[in-house]
Amino acid sequence: MPSPEESSPLAPLSPLVGEWAIEARIAGQTLTGANASIDWLEDGAFLVQSADAELPPDTPPEFAANSPFPTLSIIGLDDASGSYSVLYADGRGVHRVYEMSFEGRVWKQWREAPGFHQRSEATVSDDGQTIDGRWEKSSDGTDWELDFEYTYRRVG
Repeated sequence: MPSPEESSPLAPLSPLVGEWAIEARIAGQTLTGANASIDWLEDGAFLVQSADAELPPDTPPEFAANSPFPTLSIIGLDDASGSYSVLYADGRGVHRVYEMSFEGRVWKQWREAPGFHQRSEATVSDDGQTIDGRWEKSSDGTDWELDFEYTYRRVG
């Protein structure tokens, strides 16, 4: 039987699959101690991304109080339109649906919601060992500001 990465319509996403250490840069602070796992679900029908963190003692209180960890995302594909969707939930009780694309090495996620638009763009390195990206936010979908930058480093 072929592996999910060979037989799944999600096969183009296989560079994302693995175990990752996450570093986030927020408001001039670099935060470490988070990790993510992206793996096949239901023999390649979906990808599941889970992330969690042990925040270091020097984590700024405003971030620690609003930490989204743990997080869970399910990535799927609409075979009629060819578009990806992401179902997201986190430890704060937040639930969101994002649109997603993955072309070449560029991974994008976005959502348009009244009063709180979001978008992310990340690039997988040539060797597949890092993913560098940033999340931006906007209240009107026109004027964007940096929310945070992040780097995933492959650990498995």
